[in-house]
This record gives sequence, structure tokens and C-alpha cells, in this order.
Amino acid sequence: MIAGNPSILAIESAIEQAYERPSLRALGYFVVYVRDLCYGRRAAGSTLLACSFDEVGRRIVMRGSHTAFFADADAATIAWAFRDALFGEKPRKDYFGQSLAEFKKALYSNHVVWAPDGDEAFDDGSYILQFDVGSDVRVVAFKSSPDGYDPETVRDVSLPADGFYAVLQQWHGAFETEWASLLAKSEATG
Repeated sequence: MIAGNPSILAIESAIEQAYERPSLRALGYFVVYVRDLCYGRRAAGSTLLACSFDEVGRRIVMRGSHTAFFADADAATIAWAFRDALFGEKPRKDYFGQSLAEFKKALYSNHVVWAPDGDEAFDDGSYILQFDVGSDVRVVAFKSSPDGYDPETVRDVSLPADGFYAVLQQWHGAFETEWASLLAKSEATG
């Protein structure tokens, strides 16, 4: 199932096995496309889908709160700063004019980091950051490399908030419907 347009922004998932426990939800895969590049592992049995489902739900509920003082910075600079601050051997003392602590606080207290979301879906080294900027949403995505981030994988897209959140809502609703349908079929045949 896919929601959105992969050439702009889309979410794709597949359920192989549905589970009653909401903490598991299902086995399958969950990926995000940003400007035609796939972020996440698009392979059978890649991950349990509970974290991805719950994270999309949280993003919908927290609409407008994914803000950061560096939201308008160059996408490659954001990718570099993120990898350096979190994984660098010797992180800088400041990022975008703020301390390392303030930079990390902006990433996590405002839930700017969309992926990885806790499951194995993004074990391919993908990172997705979301910024609510006025009436728009900006998504910066990239994949890690041994040197920090792979410049060839940096994607940056801005779209109206209504369109962005509609994609999230469409995927969230369709996934929940598919999951419930698979559970019902399993109970009927089990």
C-alpha cells in the first residue's frame, strides 16, 4: 500500500503477518519516499510495524509542533550537523549558533526526528527530519555513510502542511484498515 506521490513524498508499507498485540501490529516493511529516493528497508520481513504506525499517529496529533531554530538551513548542512552532533567522534560545541545541547534538544523535544522510529525499518542508515514551518512542512532525508552522511542521498522537499498531513493520515487510516481486515480473516480461518 502506498500513500502520496513518491516523486514528492510518499509512505509505502506491506503487511505479511498481522498480530493482535498493538505493541507488534504486524511484520512487513515501512519506507518513506522523498523526491523518488526510498528511505528504509523495502524488503519482506524487514521490521515489526508498531513503532512506524505509532510514530505516524504521533506526528498527526502533534501537527505544527515539529519546529527547530535551524529549519531554514541548507539540507546538506542539516544532514552534516545531525550526524556530527549525534555520532561524531569530536562533535562541535555549537550548531547553527546554538550549543550542542540546544541543538539536540531541538531535534528530540520537538520530535523533529521522524526516522529512525524505533523499529528495524530504517536499519539501512536512513534519517528523516520533519520541520513544521508556518503553513508548510519541510522534510530533509539522507542516508549515513562512513564519513557521516552520503551527499548523493540528501533530499529536501517543502509542501503545504495540509498536503503533508493528508499523506500521513491516508497511510495511517489505510494501514489500520488493512491490519484489522487481516486480523479478522485470520480469526475466521483460525
